Order: sequence, then C-alpha cells, then structure tokens
Amino acid sequence: MKAVIQRILDASVRVNGELCGAVSRGLLVYLGVARGDTERDAEKLAEKIAHLRIFEDGEGKMNLSIGDLPPADGEKPGVLAISQFTLLADARRGRRPYYGEAAGAEEAKRLYEYFMLKIREGGLPCEAGVFQAHMEVTCTNDGPVTIILNSAEL
Repeated sequence: MKAVIQRILDASVRVNGELCGAVSRGLLVYLGVARGDTERDAEKLAEKIAHLRIFEDGEGKMNLSIGDLPPADGEKPGVLAISQFTLLADARRGRRPYYGEAAGAEEAKRLYEYFMLKIREGGLPCEAGVFQAHMEVTCTNDGPVTIILNSAEL
C-alpha cells in the first residue's frame, strides 16, 4: 500500500461538480492499494500518518502531528483520503504505465474504506472521494510538505 501525504491548509474533492468531501486544515492522502495488501498494511499506514510530526510548533519546528493541532474556527483538522490506483504505476518501460500491481477494485475499495475507518478510530475526521470515480481534487498545499510512504517499508 502506498500513500502520498500532503500537509494542507484546505482540500476538497468533487465528482460531477458535486462536493463529496472537504477539510479545512490537515492532510490530503492519496492511497494506492497493491495486490497482496492486507488490513495490517492499512493499519500501519493509518497509524503512521496520524502520528507524523509534520506540523510546526510555536518555534517553527515540525514537531506536531495532526492530532496535536487545535481546532480552527471550531473545526478539528482532518484527513481527506483519495483512492488512487495510479500510485502503483510502473513506468520503467515504454510510454504507457503498467498497473498490474494494483489490487482489484473490490479488494482495493475494501482496504481503502478500512484505512479510513482506522483514521476515524484514531479520533481524526476523515473525508473521502468516490471510489473509481473521476474526481476533481483541489488543495492548498502548506509548505509544501509532501511525504511518500509504502506500508512494506514500515
């Protein structure tokens, strides 16, 4: 399972012009599920992402996790999770990426939803896109801070 995590000031996702999910501060997570990934992979990524110290403290050092951030305008910082099988692309040969390492749709959706459940169980709000839909994702990247994680390396 692979994840691209972006620290954001705001992010939203639309499908067919309709808002599906949005967070005002926190993390935008693009999640790719590989063949052979399990619930344990989702748990490891959710735990790691929830506790990454990539937000600045009062001294300007990245010492805070998303859970350490205070609410802004009464809204708790959250996670916007977007399913993205293209993270599993192998573009080493030719011009067309190969997606054979991506999990099948049914299993990918199950693990994507399980990942979001684990984020929520950790006390964080978690919004989502629409699985297998063409999505328009908008964000204001903060920093920019972008981290790439692979559950096999955790």
